[in-house]
Amino acid sequence: MVVMKFGGTSVKDREAIARLAAIVAREQARTGTPVVVVSAMSGITDQLLDAVAAVERGDAPGAAQKVTVMRDRHRAAAEALLTRGDVRDEVIDALERQWRDTAQILHAMAVLREVSPRSRDAVVAMGELASSQLVAAALTELGTPARFVDARTVLVTSADHGMAQPDQASTAARLHERVLPLVREGLVPVLGGFIGATADGITTTLGRGGSDYSASLFGAGLKAAEIQIWTDVDGMLTADPRVVQGARPLPSLSFAEASELAYFGAKVLHPSTIAPAVTDGIPVRILNSHRPEVAGTTITANPPLPEAPLTGLACKRDITVVDIRSTMMLAAYGFMRRVFEVFERHRTSVDVITTSEVSVSITIEDRRAIEGIVADLSAFAEVGVENEMALLCAVGERLRLEAGLAARVLGALDEFPLRMVSQAGARRNLTVVLPQAQLQAAMARVHERFCLEPAPVPEAVA
Repeated sequence: MVVMKFGGTSVKDREAIARLAAIVAREQARTGTPVVVVSAMSGITDQLLDAVAAVERGDAPGAAQKVTVMRDRHRAAAEALLTRGDVRDEVIDALERQWRDTAQILHAMAVLREVSPRSRDAVVAMGELASSQLVAAALTELGTPARFVDARTVLVTSADHGMAQPDQASTAARLHERVLPLVREGLVPVLGGFIGATADGITTTLGRGGSDYSASLFGAGLKAAEIQIWTDVDGMLTADPRVVQGARPLPSLSFAEASELAYFGAKVLHPSTIAPAVTDGIPVRILNSHRPEVAGTTITANPPLPEAPLTGLACKRDITVVDIRSTMMLAAYGFMRRVFEVFERHRTSVDVITTSEVSVSITIEDRRAIEGIVADLSAFAEVGVENEMALLCAVGERLRLEAGLAARVLGALDEFPLRMVSQAGARRNLTVVLPQAQLQAAMARVHERFCLEPAPVPEAVA
């Protein structure tokens, strides 16, 4: 069995969904009936969030207008894809009911003048629900019998709205109860990604990019042979092509490398996607729905080493560096605990950490709680903040296998003002923090020297 996940650009309109149907039909002929997971149509999740924001501003009419636009877009796609009158009318009626429900939830928010995390999830989930219903009907219309499955009846999560945690055991049980029988009948199950529900049936979401995570959870729960992530690029690249010219697709990389690249900014893959696949050793392939003939990138536990010294680069912009300085840190225990308790209290994740005798520097991406963080840290240390910084992460198994490679990478950056340098314990990534204005030039320098040239034979292997 194969789990196939299609992103927003792969379901954005009639033409995209028709391509999806051809890809699914080909996969069914090749390996048997797959399970299909779809994102919302491109742009829909943002529009739903905009509608919620309009309600928060007191602009209820604006929110209602956004719902009308989204409803009309889905209706137009259904009318273009579905030719059988009874099926078309049934799908359009279901979509109309859904968008009416969305409008009613937004109206209730406006009346109560309250937007709770729970109600926000209820609205944002509508994008995946609409696309999965439409794709299931389109597959059947185009010759591949399919069945819509409400992902909220399958993916069981915690009640942490906006960032729900999956209950993998309960989800696996429901997959075997509600999805596997359809596969055995030759019906392609179609589920929305990103969305789930608590054990009590309250709608939740996994966070932005969570459709990949859903696909991986479903793949692990069903013991799939492969998880396919269909997007609009030819696979994972050696670097972000918007930052580095000449970035090339990677034919293969390890789970660990993919996780590092995803966490540190590679947009093709959601950082959490790999975890369930790693646990069960399920290969993940990144493929292009616009060019299905391209082999894409295969992610496995132990791929062959690439010829280049580095597998790839990732970056994050708009990083903030927080410097915490205190003479109390010298030979004192408990200082680091107090520092990290502050970030935990403000629910702010930390990316990179470097320490000296009397100071610690930390990078964060989410600045929403920065004022409170600084205030709490200032109670026991001097605090400085630098904005408009960037993070550059070099990733590759050779970093831990080849003595001197990390030093060579840093040497290539000798002209750049490096603010922080960090290498993780696994030694397969080397991360530097530098001014955002210097990021593009630094990325280009490292990419040219280490992601394209053949790797020298290492003298010693640790």
